Amino acid sequence: MNLNEARKYESLDAVVVGAGAAGVGIGAALATLDLDSYAILERETVGASFRQWPDEMRLITPSFPSNSFGARDLNAITTDTSPAFALDREHPTGREYAEYLQGVVDFHDLPVRTGVDVESLSPHDDGFVLHTSDGVIHSRFVVWAGGQFGRPNDDPFPGAAHCVHNSRVGSWDAFTSDCVCDPVVVVGGYESGIDAALALAERGNEVLVVDEEGPWQFRGPDPSEVLSPFTSQQLQTALEDDAPIVLEDGVRVDRVERSPDRFDASIDRFDVFGTDGERYSTRNQPVLATGFESNLGPAEEYFADEDGHPQLTDRDESTTTPGLFLSGPQVAHNGQKFCFIYKFRQRFAVVADEIANRLGVDPSPLEAYREKNMFLEDLSCCEPAMCDC
Repeated sequence: MNLNEARKYESLDAVVVGAGAAGVGIGAALATLDLDSYAILERETVGASFRQWPDEMRLITPSFPSNSFGARDLNAITTDTSPAFALDREHPTGREYAEYLQGVVDFHDLPVRTGVDVESLSPHDDGFVLHTSDGVIHSRFVVWAGGQFGRPNDDPFPGAAHCVHNSRVGSWDAFTSDCVCDPVVVVGGYESGIDAALALAERGNEVLVVDEEGPWQFRGPDPSEVLSPFTSQQLQTALEDDAPIVLEDGVRVDRVERSPDRFDASIDRFDVFGTDGERYSTRNQPVLATGFESNLGPAEEYFADEDGHPQLTDRDESTTTPGLFLSGPQVAHNGQKFCFIYKFRQRFAVVADEIANRLGVDPSPLEAYREKNMFLEDLSCCEPAMCDC
């Protein structure tokens, strides 16, 4: 029997879906336990969503090789690694960070299976049945750690198809502007929007950023809600240096229309209309920096919704489907988002501990996570009025 035939049906202790930062991180936590068998399933490659970033985009949270001083690198997903040390970068690119994730997979010999798509998921007996592109798997537990950045929000209003989503730009060097006299309109003023604006302006384009809220105006302790210091500093420096960037807040885009330019029919004109009558006309394709849609794939129906987030127990388990856990940037508790790596990594050991206890496996190896402040069980820190994470 060859390997492919052996995988037509198998039974595992746990399946992790997704091999991004969350999937590899939870996989590394499970690797410390004496499980009989588990697997990490990834439909593309390790760190695929990071590999799709524009070449110029960087992680906004800084990496620093501080492990020897008892503090974890903010972008590390295990207790014993540091992207800063591994990559010699403070703000890695997406591709560089994907290389770090692959390094963690190799170092811990994690059972990652790439090119495997989970087509369906359903509770069955004491566990779940997963139909995959590589066969059928029965697993006692499933940790969903994929999908958050797999579906760009590229249809937020009529005519959005005339725009390009920033996640579909391989490099801003390859972004062509048909007329340098016209601005490039960027829809969305959070991290990806300002990142796009800075990159485009650096390449000689005039840029107009439109956003309903104008997050560049606000400051706060949680970078989930405002621009990060890294991005704010870059923007402030650019504006002080008279970069050709204009920021327009209070603008909610209603639609985009495309038509031939009346002076040169070989060039298209794009009209961006706001709900309050604003109109921005340009011969350059607008850029969507509108983020990503929540996407839990076939697991979505097994999570209840709570204010736009999957409803979870204090162990990050579905409140409606026992044995199904969530890991990654969609985790939220008490109205607070665990959407950055340094936040959601603190929950890897919590999930692994719960799985270990239910399987009757010794969870004591996970104490290393607790000792190194990567085992957050007390969610009182995440009350909106007193969040210190």
